[in-house]
Amino acid sequence: MKKVALHNLGCKVNAYETQAMQEMLEQAGYDIVPFQEGADIYIINTCTVTNIADRKSRQMLHRARKMNPDAVVVAAGCYVQAQAEKQEIDPCIDVVIGNNRKQDLLAILKAYEQEHSEQKDVIDINHTNEYETLSLSKTGEHTRAYIKVQDGCNQFCSYCIIPYARGRVRSRKKSDVVEEVTRLAQNGYREVVLTGIHLSSYGIDLEGEESLLTLLEAVHEIEGIQRIRLGSLEPRIITEEFVKKIVNMPKICPHFHLSLQSGCDETLKRMNRRYDSKEFLEKCNLLRKYFENPALTTDVIVGFPGETQEEFEETKAFLENIQFYETHIFKYSKREGTKAAVMEHQIPEQEKARRSAILIELGEKNKKEYEKKFLGKTVEVLVEEKANINGEEVWVGHTKEYMKIALEGDGNLQNCILNVQIDREEQIIH
Repeated sequence: MKKVALHNLGCKVNAYETQAMQEMLEQAGYDIVPFQEGADIYIINTCTVTNIADRKSRQMLHRARKMNPDAVVVAAGCYVQAQAEKQEIDPCIDVVIGNNRKQDLLAILKAYEQEHSEQKDVIDINHTNEYETLSLSKTGEHTRAYIKVQDGCNQFCSYCIIPYARGRVRSRKKSDVVEEVTRLAQNGYREVVLTGIHLSSYGIDLEGEESLLTLLEAVHEIEGIQRIRLGSLEPRIITEEFVKKIVNMPKICPHFHLSLQSGCDETLKRMNRRYDSKEFLEKCNLLRKYFENPALTTDVIVGFPGETQEEFEETKAFLENIQFYETHIFKYSKREGTKAAVMEHQIPEQEKARRSAILIELGEKNKKEYEKKFLGKTVEVLVEEKANINGEEVWVGHTKEYMKIALEGDGNLQNCILNVQIDREEQIIH
């Protein structure tokens, strides 16, 4: 029985694929072990979203080789996909598996064992309509499962390499998603999170009238699933029709992540985003019109090439106006191969750090203001695990808005959905 260690880098889609590969290996009789010395095979699912992500991918590959010089080192995913044209990506790699080929992991490992020569399975990801067949029956979490329903992106934002690493939009068949979610529900999962590289594009490549909305309607009917959470959305999917439909699906969590990136229209144009700040604000207001206190979260990039102090101040004012529940701040990081990497007026790292600190502080203030609205209210909590909070053993779980709540209770409360009154701020964990 060969020992296999897996390590994931990057996004929720990558995490899903890593778990699917692990389940595949377990079913084939491999022994899954921690990512430390002693494994026969190391599989690193890589990331390439920034130059830093590339470096981390290389570091993990070299760490694996160092831990066991005789092991088989497998590099999978976005980093090796983006490096595919190179004759040799890295001498420490034995097996290269590009995107859309992780489903063939077992066959590729078998070929390597038989031939003892480098295996490289990388397709031209930009010219495929195939959706990779991967699925799960369990995940590392016991209450919530992330489900990949879509791959690829057609947007080509000027800072992003992902369309080149993941290819064009490809959607998973609705019947396959329903089958997987049904299996997870039967295995006790109460909440699913639908995720993808560009989730809002789900269905545009499928025949008929398939869309993210029709997928949600199908998942909503599955017995046992009590919460449906959505991954990152583009603002343009938030229409009056869409919101009216989902507000009448009680399983949909009022927690919406809308990618902003900048609150300044000139910066958004340079980023090649497909909306302006006015449209984005309208979408947020639409969600707040139909949902009571929805948790709106976002991503913002600071220090994008050419971002003047005035443009930064526009973004800051926009964030003050919308008051997101959570704001994830990223300092712009160059990615070779993108238009933004060669743009003029690159911002110094020190200035990026200064702007980042200002927006992080603002984000923390907005988060506290949002949470105060729930003091004295009763909320529904999906209990996940026990944790030590300030020296006290308590149960913790998340509300539908994804606030993390501490609660007391006897017996095993894991995977229970309870109504909890928030009497004090300390019950909300940060």
